[in-house]
Amino acid sequence: MLKNRSVPTDILLPHIVYRDVASAIAWLTAAFGFVEHYRCGDPVDGAQMHLGDAWILLASARPGRASPVNAGHCTQSLTIFVDDVDAHYRRAKAAGARIVEELNETAYGERQYGVEDFEGHHWLFSRHARDVSPADWGAKIAER
Repeated sequence: MLKNRSVPTDILLPHIVYRDVASAIAWLTAAFGFVEHYRCGDPVDGAQMHLGDAWILLASARPGRASPVNAGHCTQSLTIFVDDVDAHYRRAKAAGARIVEELNETAYGERQYGVEDFEGHHWLFSRHARDVSPADWGAKIAER
């Protein structure tokens, strides 16, 4: 497959809407440790960032495309895997992120916490704590 340095092709690239993309870049860097790859527009209306191998695209709100704070409800939830979820939790909390699920170990083997950013986007930050079969916690595996 052709590689494109502007768009990673081997992973999911969610587009997340913010009213102020420049403020989102600063906040996501400070609170969650994302690293800016590029920004575009004047004023900034788009950006690409990453945290490890997790990539996101930030997009400006406009008619038909709103952030949760404008929409009045959650628009999605994103799970990002990090090496040290405990340290990540402390960083986000110190930066003022709204913790909506305390750090815990789930029945399906993840150590994670849930948080909302300054515009109401829901994030889960997680690391694998143990290997658990979906059937062990009650999920039904799809037949192939």
